[in-house]
Amino acid sequence: MKIDGLLHVNIRCTANDLPNLEKFYDEVLGMKSGFRPNFGRPGAWLYLGTEPLIHINANYPEGAIAKHRNHNGSVDHVAFKCTNAAELRERLAQQGIAFQEQNIEHGGYQIFIFDPVGTRLEFNFPNSEAPAQSARR
Repeated sequence: MKIDGLLHVNIRCTANDLPNLEKFYDEVLGMKSGFRPNFGRPGAWLYLGTEPLIHINANYPEGAIAKHRNHNGSVDHVAFKCTNAAELRERLAQQGIAFQEQNIEHGGYQIFIFDPVGTRLEFNFPNSEAPAQSARR
């Protein structure tokens, strides 16, 4: 067997969390809600171009999911290979979204944020895109 890539990530949430997640992934990452088969429960598929990269299942009861840094799911984070770090930094600043960053020599410049239900997102850019003041490790 040969794995050729990752098709999607599935995020769990409550029905009340769903609109905030759709808005977050649209406004921060430019992902748009699109076709999703009828699974008999609420949710969304969020597309980047023609690919539904983020699947959301909104069938958890209220209070079932810990928020942000107290998130207790088994997935620690989701990482994306990216370009144009300046655009993401500007978008995060405009949205008032806190982020962490680091620039690992020969490893890349990274930006980390949390979505509204606590999923940690990692964005990896070439070292050359790191701003001069980013943390070094």
